[in-house]
Amino acid sequence: MSVFKKIAATLALFIGLMSVFAGSKVLLGIDTKDYTILTWLVLYNVFFGVISIFVAYLIWQNKVLAKNLTLFILVMHFMVFIYLKFLSTTVANESIGAMLFRTGIWVTIAVLSIVIPKYFNKQQD
Repeated sequence: MSVFKKIAATLALFIGLMSVFAGSKVLLGIDTKDYTILTWLVLYNVFFGVISIFVAYLIWQNKVLAKNLTLFILVMHFMVFIYLKFLSTTVANESIGAMLFRTGIWVTIAVLSIVIPKYFNKQQD
């Protein structure tokens, strides 16, 4: 496996663990915020955190399904970001920033695990 995929898998694991840990603390009432919490968004983040951990494993194992799930997570995060930024009237700026961060990380993961390896494979042809 390439170093790019190893970095992508590590990023996916990190963002997944971070999402599960932070979201679970909010859902369990351990961590309180002084802004409006959208419970559906916290649940979304925990759910996709778990999926991210699974995708990290798939990337590390070089499984074909990793590409589809990486793109799925990226598209979902991007769509939620667009919703939060332009359509929601109750979302906190911190939530918008966090979703932008997640989207950016998944762009990076997609580039490292899909785009760069594809480019290098074409160079070898």
